[in-house]
Parts: sequence; C-alpha cells; structure tokens
Amino acid sequence: MLIKEVESFIEEDLGYDDVSCTIVPDRPSEAIIITKEACVIAGIKEAKSIFCYLGIQAETTFKDGDHLKEGEIIFRLKGGAVSILRAERLSLNFLGHLSGIATLTRACLDTVRRYSETTRVACTRKTTPGIRKFEKLAVAAGGGDPHRFNLSDSVMIKDNHIKLMGIEAAIDAAKKTSFTRKIEVEVESAENAVLAAELGADIIMLDNMPPEAVLKTLEILKEKELRNSVIVEASGGISQENLGGYAKTGVDVISMGSLIHKSRWIDISLEIIS
Repeated sequence: MLIKEVESFIEEDLGYDDVSCTIVPDRPSEAIIITKEACVIAGIKEAKSIFCYLGIQAETTFKDGDHLKEGEIIFRLKGGAVSILRAERLSLNFLGHLSGIATLTRACLDTVRRYSETTRVACTRKTTPGIRKFEKLAVAAGGGDPHRFNLSDSVMIKDNHIKLMGIEAAIDAAKKTSFTRKIEVEVESAENAVLAAELGADIIMLDNMPPEAVLKTLEILKEKELRNSVIVEASGGISQENLGGYAKTGVDVISMGSLIHKSRWIDISLEIIS
C-alpha cells in the first residue's frame, strides 16, 4: 500500500478531531487480532502498512492465501494505545473484507476443480471504487485470476462497442492500438463467437449463455478448427449455485463479478491484552 493511500484512509477514518481515541492514556500497550471463523486470509500486507505508518510493531506468521481456523491469532501488536485504537477499524475493515473475497474465491475454485483441473476462476471490474486493486489481489489470494485491473490492460470489445461499430470494425481498430494487448470480444451467440475467432480475437467471452449453449459453442469452434486459437471465457449470471454446470463444459475461464460484490465479510476482531 502506498503511503499516500494509507494517509488517505487514515484521514477518512480519523477526521479532523479524533476525540474517541485520544481520551485514553497513551501508554505502551499490546493487542491481538483474531479471526472468529475459519477463512482464507487476505489483507495481511495492507494491515501491515497501516500498522507501520502508525508506529505499531506487528508480528504474524501468516501470508495472504493461508487457511485459518476459528480463533487463530492473525497479528500480535505492540505500540502506543492511541495508535492501536486508531489502527483498529481500518485494519479490520481490510482484513474482514478482503478475507471474505479470498474465502469465497477459494470455495468457488474448489467447486470448479471437482470438474476441471485447468479452468480459471476470475473476477471482473465490478469492484469498489478506490480499492479495486486490493479486492483483485484478494481474489488472487484465494487462487482466482484478477482479470483486467483496468481498461489499459487489454482491449475488451463489449456489446455496446459492437452496436456502435460492428465486430469487424471493432476488432480492426483494436488491432491498431498495440501489438502487446490481447483482444477480447464479448458475444452472445455461437455465430458471433466463430466470427470473432476468425477475425483474430485472442479471447472470446460467452456472455449470459447457459452451460448447454457454452458447450455447444465450444463444439462448433472445435469443428471449425478454431478452438485452440482462442481462450474462451464464460461470464454473466454465474454464481456458486450454477458454477458446477459451467465447469463441466471445459471452458477456459469462468468470470464472476459475485466473487467481490457478493462476498461476505469475515468476522475478525482486535482485543487489547495489556
């Protein structure tokens, strides 16, 4: 986490007159951070950045992606009492939110692995403004793929691009942007999937297709000897409940906005011990 980010988060939380933390005597103190439920931990580095900025000594044996059992101590803290109180909510917010994302991602990946050893589980750009990179790194901690971090990473031609330009013109324009960027095309039919592959798309996103349609599209691409020339991604309306059906198709990537926007925060708390 950059210093300017830490300062921005702290400024938001403390405000201009922190009366809550400064009423306590600022003496040396110790605290622990524990998880009240089993989880895949994430946010370790972000929490460390907050503790470091506030002059708190933080010890942990864990790293992002580790499995934790209920009641495990994540951090042991030493520092001024005021600083520990100031770090409490901010660090717990990151740990709870990011661990929730990592835990859900790992659960979804476990489901996919029952049917496929190669299919990737990815998130999308449906993220919280201002903390996207942290949320995407939490997906990675859970074993998922972060997909694009922003619009500069690759060219994605979506339905509205196609409505404005058509597939051929959009792919042609995308190829002129840079030879280093992959081109992904969102399609809603097998016909357009074939067309996008023939026009040289690197990735084809099958949007809002049920598993049966995904499987049929993959078969058509194989029949036309196009299957091995593209990465095929299924996306749209995919949840934990229907994930297995998509995994059975053998699609290369399953992207799920729900990894982030439907994740549940993990219950993590800080306790002063001296």
